[in-house]
Amino acid sequence: MDFDLDETHAEVRALAASVLDREADQARIEAHERGGRPYDAGAWKALAQSGLLGVCLPPEAGGAGLGPLAMAVILREAGARVAPVPALPGLIAALTVAGHGTDAQRRALAPFAEGDEVLTVAFREAGAAPGDPPAAIAEDGRITGRPGVVPYAAEASAVLVPARSGDGTALFLVRPADARLLPVPTATGEPAAAVVLEDAPGEMVGERDGAAVAALRLNTLAAVTAAASGVLAGALALTKGHIAARRQFGRVLAEFQAVTMQIADVYIAARALDVAMWTGVWRLGEGLPAERDLAVAAHTATTDAVRALYTCQHLHGGIGLDLTYPLHRYFGLGKHLAHLLGGERAQLDLIGALI
Repeated sequence: MDFDLDETHAEVRALAASVLDREADQARIEAHERGGRPYDAGAWKALAQSGLLGVCLPPEAGGAGLGPLAMAVILREAGARVAPVPALPGLIAALTVAGHGTDAQRRALAPFAEGDEVLTVAFREAGAAPGDPPAAIAEDGRITGRPGVVPYAAEASAVLVPARSGDGTALFLVRPADARLLPVPTATGEPAAAVVLEDAPGEMVGERDGAAVAALRLNTLAAVTAAASGVLAGALALTKGHIAARRQFGRVLAEFQAVTMQIADVYIAARALDVAMWTGVWRLGEGLPAERDLAVAAHTATTDAVRALYTCQHLHGGIGLDLTYPLHRYFGLGKHLAHLLGGERAQLDLIGALI
């Protein structure tokens, strides 16, 4: 199998890497953390001005129509730099609305593509097995329920929420102003809130046949595993640099056999996640059945990838826990992404349900 990107997506990757290297280097991330802002508005606007926020969206939303594969390319680069931008929930929500919304809803994505708005999504469905009921109920366009902890809920112009509606399930766009938001701390420092909906107005996206909810689940699995792939790649690069420079007993760490075996295990975990993720994302973009492949990628992101991050911490020694050194950001984000997926047991349950 050929896992190389085609020319168009390779150009998207190169552009994303260039923008993020400039706008989300470690010095800028440290400055952002000291500033206490919810996200780096400069990096967010730079992504938009370069066309990256809209590249996977249809032309009527100001995009290039490149779909899930472009989304995965961008999120992998963002994950590799732990960029403090709301790209993960935003691209999931935007791609889902683009695929199942009305023409008016697609056109309304233009402010997101231009970096003027933030979109977000209730992630509870990522860890749910097919057939599990949503946590909210919709009656006559009014939503009641607790769809879980939502990142950037207070900053978003809309939250994409699955809800039971009549005899089926559907997606609804809910305005944060119409919800009760209870701030929740996160391991990554990004803002989040538990969303409580009490007869809140919602704008339905798609039909009540569950197709839009299923698309949200697939887009979420693709996006989160792509971000996790980037996180592990970034942690691996940082660890390789450390063991190649750090000296103990008169030798660099990379010359010790035990160290080389452990870093090899990290590399294998990273490649396994890459293969599973790209397979699932490619199938999703081609309109082929992708849920099993994405479920395998999600299971890898919650198991082998997390263990590999622990190995990176171990190979760094005490410096890996130092808040003045960047590895802690990769570790925190990697664990956070695994939690968004519901953890190892949830993904095993999902694979079992699919089989």
